[in-house]
Amino acid sequence: MKRFKSIVALFLVMVCIVTCFSGCTKTTATETKEPTERTVTDMAGRTVTLPAEINKIGTFGAIGVLNTFVETMGAGDKICNEGSPSFVKSPSWAKYQYLFAPQLPNCPAFQGADGEILMENVLAAKPDLCLTMDAAVTQQLEAQGLKVVQLSWTETEDVEKCITLLGVVLNKEDVAKDYLAYFNQMVTEAEKLTKNIKEEDKKKVAYGTISEFTQPHIIAEWWIPEAGGISVTSTSRTGSSKEKLVYTMEDLLQWNPDVMIVASKTEKETVQKDTRFADITAVQDGAIYVIPRVAHVWGNRTTEQPLTIMWTMNKLYPEIMTNETLAEDISYFYSHFLKYDFTDEQIKEIIS
Repeated sequence: MKRFKSIVALFLVMVCIVTCFSGCTKTTATETKEPTERTVTDMAGRTVTLPAEINKIGTFGAIGVLNTFVETMGAGDKICNEGSPSFVKSPSWAKYQYLFAPQLPNCPAFQGADGEILMENVLAAKPDLCLTMDAAVTQQLEAQGLKVVQLSWTETEDVEKCITLLGVVLNKEDVAKDYLAYFNQMVTEAEKLTKNIKEEDKKKVAYGTISEFTQPHIIAEWWIPEAGGISVTSTSRTGSSKEKLVYTMEDLLQWNPDVMIVASKTEKETVQKDTRFADITAVQDGAIYVIPRVAHVWGNRTTEQPLTIMWTMNKLYPEIMTNETLAEDISYFYSHFLKYDFTDEQIKEIIS
């Protein structure tokens, strides 16, 4: 009888232990369960529910700009679409974009030559996240049940909002903070380097497709002064929202820029050969430079903008910003953020 009672008591103790262990295990599992979704507010004020992890990203519209954003955040390997047809045809696009995101040539196109969305390709690819800067594109993608975050960069201060949002969206908050600290540090450094240049000694700069008398991006009215120059088009815009500026030959002759910065070698050759430009100081001095295009065109809205400032300063005042210092800046940016180490020859090519 005593033996029987002992066995029963032992059995009850074992049941209690197992029950307690199971209960503890179940509670722990509940407490550590990771959320499967999260909510963000994009730059259009839209509330977007996203999966906890983003593994495939589609970029639409301003693909070059958006790719650069994603690549700078260290997520270039998640882009799942090729660039726009016009970019793909450009040798300069393939030259560097495919270094930062080698999978791109094997990815489907999400937009056609005229910008239309190739929805069949998009739905087949099943991106976890779609990035755009266009409200109409946002609506079109959202109507198909896709997760869309709309970004914006119309003012300089939008940089912080845009990068901070991407940090949250891509689970890269630490990278976002790092980049913004870098951005501010570079702008502060540029201001220190140029603060002693007298106003009468500052060089006048024309940027854009000069042979067609257009300045396509208002952001140049920011990075030219930051580099210590005077943008000849700065007072010709009717408002801050006027992105593209069209002027005349007479305007250009009156401005008489000391330096011209153009988008391509072809554009440079066109200006050099056209006798209408012959008397302009920049042409006479041979001070016509082609803006670098690495992850994106440096004269446009791009995370490379701090390098745009330093490169422009190098062309305007090489005694202030030397080739050696500029090379160090370029090397650091792409190695640190885009995780690609350029050779000395590649950096020399970018600078020149």
